[in-house]
Amino acid sequence: MSAVARLQTRVRGFIWPGWATRILRTLSIPGLILASLFFAASLTPSLIPRTDDVQGILSGLSLAAGYGLGVFLHWLWSYLELPEFSDRTHNVLVLIASVGAALVVLLFLWQATEWQNSIRALMEQEPVDGGFPIRLGLIAAAVFAATLAVGRLFQLLVRFLARHLRRFVPRRLSNVIGVLVAAGVFWAVIDGVILEYGLRTADRSFQQFDVREYPGVEQPTATFRSGSPASLITWDQGLGRQGQRFIGQAPDAASIADFAGEAARDPIRVYVGLNAAETIEERARLALQEMLRVNAFDRSVLVLATPTGRGWVDNRAIQPVEYLHGGDVATVAVQYSYLPSWLSLMAESQYGHETAQAVFAEIYGYWKQLPPDARPDLYLYGLSLGALNSERAADLYDVIGDPFSGALWAGPPFRSETWRDIVRQRQPDSPAWLPRFRDSSVVRFTNQENHLEIPDADWGPMRIVYLQYASDPVTFFEPQALYRKPEWMQAPRGPDVSQDLTWYPVITMLQLAVDVTIGDAAPRGYGHVYATEHYIDAWNAVSNAGWSEEELGWLKRHLAD
Repeated sequence: MSAVARLQTRVRGFIWPGWATRILRTLSIPGLILASLFFAASLTPSLIPRTDDVQGILSGLSLAAGYGLGVFLHWLWSYLELPEFSDRTHNVLVLIASVGAALVVLLFLWQATEWQNSIRALMEQEPVDGGFPIRLGLIAAAVFAATLAVGRLFQLLVRFLARHLRRFVPRRLSNVIGVLVAAGVFWAVIDGVILEYGLRTADRSFQQFDVREYPGVEQPTATFRSGSPASLITWDQGLGRQGQRFIGQAPDAASIADFAGEAARDPIRVYVGLNAAETIEERARLALQEMLRVNAFDRSVLVLATPTGRGWVDNRAIQPVEYLHGGDVATVAVQYSYLPSWLSLMAESQYGHETAQAVFAEIYGYWKQLPPDARPDLYLYGLSLGALNSERAADLYDVIGDPFSGALWAGPPFRSETWRDIVRQRQPDSPAWLPRFRDSSVVRFTNQENHLEIPDADWGPMRIVYLQYASDPVTFFEPQALYRKPEWMQAPRGPDVSQDLTWYPVITMLQLAVDVTIGDAAPRGYGHVYATEHYIDAWNAVSNAGWSEEELGWLKRHLAD
């Protein structure tokens, strides 16, 4: 080789080193294109405002999903032995695709701030700052790199297995077996190690947290309070942290009387913690015995509240009905888990259902034996997973002969079969986020605005109200968003849903899945955080309290969050 040729080779190697060529050969053109498009779509708004770290994780996963899909399509093309580009052409096209992908990423990162602020404006939140796109971009790159490393590891395992299997079976069959075995190994690691260890660790952590006393709450001395010295349920072990919180937040007769300007009663609250008894049946019987001890059935209103996964009963939901009825209310709740609702669904989904059924059977069985004119009105209440389990507690055929008075279910999860059936059968001119069901005599829906007064529609003997926000991902998530546009995204949209929200295959489903995990981070009155004032309207209708709009306004201001 001449000196000139050697010099040219060195210059080319300096300008474009060999390792760069090797990298280009490994990159997938469809992967780069789809990765950039998936990343761009992930930045568009969904239901809940996202912080930079949450958005970065979502965008990183979207990058990985797009690149993975592109790699699969590229592999399928090669596997079908269709014509491919030469190495030189491939490298040039990869460069073009990389530049195009970078431009798309930068353009949509620049737009991301405006999109996030469009949701924040609807929910009256402070806008994000100018560093939002930079932070989320760095986090997305880290998540993508980690996901890509896992994908490479899976690919190496498949190749290793296939190479050793080729001595015994044909090449393509060895590839298929290698993929299946590698998938089995990865699933065993995820399910048997990561998930099992993670759930076990979470279980221990939340169990230890549940036995801690709730700060600022003291053991009651009044005999009608659960956890008092006269109670069948001990304060330190029988109630648990959430039970102490629920009992300690109850208003007294004096507070209610001061507001109402007339005599009131001390509301009764009964709570049975997870550690109060060994079995579901024993806890249900204990709840009934405690109710009998405090004469709960002598009240005019009885509320059977099903807690969320961690045992929480929202005080903002129970106080309104206590004020609306002058404290003449008894509320009972039985804990079935100390895990958050989404973990309860994964680890013990049937446990909440079984507990709700046992508690309802015990209390309803006693209630229906009482003379109809001498027993309280019986209402069911649940929020989130509590709403789902409360729905499942009462079988229509068991209560149709002697129905309870009504139910208030807030933020029903998308897995609720009853809720889905009602929405599916709604009147055609009503939107999915605010359905109107048949003649509205039994079931009605409401949100931030009171939609429970419907002209020319009379309530029947049983009143059921669903309180749901159009921006609640726990209610409106659906796996089918992977491949179809959800009905609630059709026009007209809910008042708290951004008009910039656009459906994209795969991406929208990922966005909504992330929204489910951060639904509680929304401001009060949006997402999965339900406000006292909206509970007040709902309880006034469900329990037929008969308060005027002016009176309800006074109560809303008094109990304002």
